[in-house]
Amino acid sequence: MSAPPVVRTPQSVLFACGQNSVRSPMAASLLQQMFPQKLYVRSAGVKKGELDPFVVAVMAEMGQDLSKHRPMTFEELEDWEGMNFDLIITLSPEAHHKALDLTRTMAADVEYWPTVDPTDAQGNREQKLAAYREVMDGLMMRIRKRFSKPKP
Repeated sequence: MSAPPVVRTPQSVLFACGQNSVRSPMAASLLQQMFPQKLYVRSAGVKKGELDPFVVAVMAEMGQDLSKHRPMTFEELEDWEGMNFDLIITLSPEAHHKALDLTRTMAADVEYWPTVDPTDAQGNREQKLAAYREVMDGLMMRIRKRFSKPKP
């Protein structure tokens, strides 16, 4: 019987999605708030999106201000500060392909967390906000599970 794989605790984490306007900034903000001293956290997208007002509203409910978030591509992040991450968590298929391509030349682990894009939600404002909250809750559970220290 083999032991379960050891999951290393990263020092720096990059969350990535399609446009860096909904899922990845949401996840980066949640991780930063849950584990503020432990990790260096950033987010990026395959393409550059626009700041999403529903993300700002839902994260404000959690006491987090994303109103100043500026969506950034992988390339912009690399030019701005380099791509020195231990772990890249991808939230969309296109971001996953991009991360796998990047890790051919850099030593980073890649984890794929398929995450629904809430911008496709239909209905009134409250129904759309509910879709964003559902994504946020799912990310929060994954982050808590992945980054919490196991109990001895």
